Amino acid sequence: MRAPLRSPPGAGGHHQVLFALAECVPFAIALLVLLVELTPAHFVYTGPLLVATPALAAVTMGPKGTLAAAGVAVVVSVITASHNRAWGGQQVYTNLLALFLVTVASFMTSRAARTRRENELNQVRRIATAAQDVLLRPVPARLGPVRAASMYLAAESGAQIGGDLYDAVQTRYGVRMIVGDVRGKGLPAVRAAAVVLGAFREAVHYEDDLVEVVNHCGEALRRDAVVAGAGAGGAGAVGDVDRLEGFVTAVVAQIPDSHDVEVINRGHPPPLLLRNGTVRSLMPTAPLPPLGLEEFISGPPGRTDSYPFGPGDRLLLHTDGVIEARDQEKTFFDLPEAMAAMRGHTRQAFLEGLRQALLRHTQGFLADDVAIILVDRLEDEVTPAQGVIG
Repeated sequence: MRAPLRSPPGAGGHHQVLFALAECVPFAIALLVLLVELTPAHFVYTGPLLVATPALAAVTMGPKGTLAAAGVAVVVSVITASHNRAWGGQQVYTNLLALFLVTVASFMTSRAARTRRENELNQVRRIATAAQDVLLRPVPARLGPVRAASMYLAAESGAQIGGDLYDAVQTRYGVRMIVGDVRGKGLPAVRAAAVVLGAFREAVHYEDDLVEVVNHCGEALRRDAVVAGAGAGGAGAVGDVDRLEGFVTAVVAQIPDSHDVEVINRGHPPPLLLRNGTVRSLMPTAPLPPLGLEEFISGPPGRTDSYPFGPGDRLLLHTDGVIEARDQEKTFFDLPEAMAAMRGHTRQAFLEGLRQALLRHTQGFLADDVAIILVDRLEDEVTPAQGVIG
């Protein structure tokens, strides 16, 4: 499940104000001409100013705005010509003819430009959708002993993918999952997310130790940072500031056939476990730094924490975009409470209810992306060889 949300208020506000002012220019010119022609200053020659209004409107307002500006210019021309009794002069008809020709040319140019922009935008959207299907593919509904579902909400208007990441894969070692959040925004964040996901998808199938899977992701992120630094004109080394700008918080979980879940947390919000109506945070026993900051690990590279995860239990992996979502009073969203309140919901109904709850809480404006994996532990299946002898 993916659903882009609107950008927070104020995002791009400066550019929006400038754009709105630019749209007012053609009508301001028409008003200026009207004032000049209806006052003793009408000796100033204003005809070329009106002719320019549809051309100016075509730059910022599109075909409809071009016709609107031309209509205003025609009305002003008729009013001023009637007021100054200039209908018998050749100049009035010449101005109207020039206005007509400029309007036609501006309309055709504006419509062609809009069509070209729409085609380019559609192409970008198709590319973004294809990239999203590769980078953030929905998790399978059935993975070994669990059933799963995922949700991604993009905070930025029109965005498909961002700096949050998730995946769930069934392997010979059990079901392995990752949810992470890249520090930063834009294309560098998308690149870091792709690097971590690529390393995870490769390592989960041949590394029997979950710690090594996580180390593989951190090493891939470090190598990519070095390559990016060298490509940007550096000497191939990454400074402390660059490292601090490119780390990834992540939680990696493994669900074997036994009734437990193994978790490695690298500076990420802890998963939530719902059991018998009670929500519990799976806090790490030894906090570890995010991926990309391995030099801050003292001693062994970490170990997994194991928690009971039996039939009927529900596990939620999420990014901080959920728990840091605020309402108008700056109150954080209460994810454990929402999870407990929807304990009887199916996975898809839970995710939809959570999405709606976030929208209500934030008035539709998320400050950060949201990535979620929801997992339900199934009842143990009884094979024919395990049948009961009555």
